[in-house]
Amino acid sequence: MPTDEPTDETVVQTASDAAEGVIFSQYKQSDVRDYDVTVIFEDGVLEVDVYLNAPEGEDEPDPEQVADDAALAARHAVDELFEG
Repeated sequence: MPTDEPTDETVVQTASDAAEGVIFSQYKQSDVRDYDVTVIFEDGVLEVDVYLNAPEGEDEPDPEQVADDAALAARHAVDELFEG
């Protein structure tokens, strides 16, 4: 029976893309020392964890805030995916 629900793979990819988009809207890719976006979608439950190692400084965004924003963006993107 076909369903209009997105596949688990689509959910994970959408969340990952959104999180990475936030990270790289704040930093040049060459400035990011390391990052990891972990997305788990099981039984209708979404878990997003973002680790970011990026420069800190007066003229730089706060890496912890960017990681939090990236995780929120991932969740929002998945919400939109299910609403759409």
